[in-house]
Amino acid sequence: MKIAIVRLSAMGDIIHSAIVLQFIKEKYPTANIDWIVEKSMAAVLEDNPDIHRIIRIELKKFKKTKKITDLFSQIKIIHSLPQYDYIIDMQGLLKSALVTKFMTGIVCGFDKKSIREGLASYFYDKKIYMPYDANTIDRNVQVVSKSLDLNSSSEDIHHKKSFLFYKNENKIIYDYLSKDKKNIVFVIGSTWRSRNYPKEKFVEISNQLKQNILVIWGSEEEKADGEYIEKNSKYATLVPRTDLNTLKALIGQCNLLIGNDTGPTHMAWAMNIPSITIFGPTPTSRVYTTSINKVIESPSNVNPYKLNKQDFSIKEIKSEDIVTLSKELLNE
Repeated sequence: MKIAIVRLSAMGDIIHSAIVLQFIKEKYPTANIDWIVEKSMAAVLEDNPDIHRIIRIELKKFKKTKKITDLFSQIKIIHSLPQYDYIIDMQGLLKSALVTKFMTGIVCGFDKKSIREGLASYFYDKKIYMPYDANTIDRNVQVVSKSLDLNSSSEDIHHKKSFLFYKNENKIIYDYLSKDKKNIVFVIGSTWRSRNYPKEKFVEISNQLKQNILVIWGSEEEKADGEYIEKNSKYATLVPRTDLNTLKALIGQCNLLIGNDTGPTHMAWAMNIPSITIFGPTPTSRVYTTSINKVIESPSNVNPYKLNKQDFSIKEIKSEDIVTLSKELLNE
């Protein structure tokens, strides 16, 4: 069986989608699974033994340059792909649906009531209903399960195997890991400022936990916040910016991750690493809560159909509550 998964971006969404690979392989162990993804995010999926081939495309490049030659070059890549038994659009956007238009095979995806861009569903041969406000990971698993007759369940998700992999990482990260203290990664940034827990409160958490705190960053703004945390806590260290492969390695070595609702935070869940995800203007239905993966949310009433980027209620979460939960996960 040849299966193609279309999930172009973003990092957290790709992670929450990649769990399906192990379920497909459990039922169809000889299946060849290709994954179509934006080139900039491909490293999230690299080295996964359940993926036959990663197809890297650059639609965002065309969006930036507006050069028709850039668009045609991407269509050429997609059109050159082999015929598949099943093509599953896990993204449910017009751009991902259009990608399937240039592929050959039975196309599966969400029906028009299950996605924000309902027109995308007109490109699918098989349409699956799953409430838009349902848990994101459940949605991902069910669109694949119903497309391929897998019968995957929430219980299967809770008992998942780690599914992010790395090799040949930059060994510099091991200089920052402690053998004497617990290694705790702070994910201090995200795509919206209102999703970011205040840097001052990260300092409070660091000073109360008194462990080896490793602060990661991905932009100059995040770097400045990280430098503030490092300056104001003798336990915190700003780690050099790394590639995605090395980031997976670092998170895979830590004892706990504390972070905002964003891609690197979700890596911990995917790798079965203890974590605390801090939620403000986004719904906790984006993640799974487990015995080692916890959430702390603001008092804000979040509407998953219309997120409010001006909702800064994340600031109201007490650092003491995060510290208490952290100590429980660290068995202190």
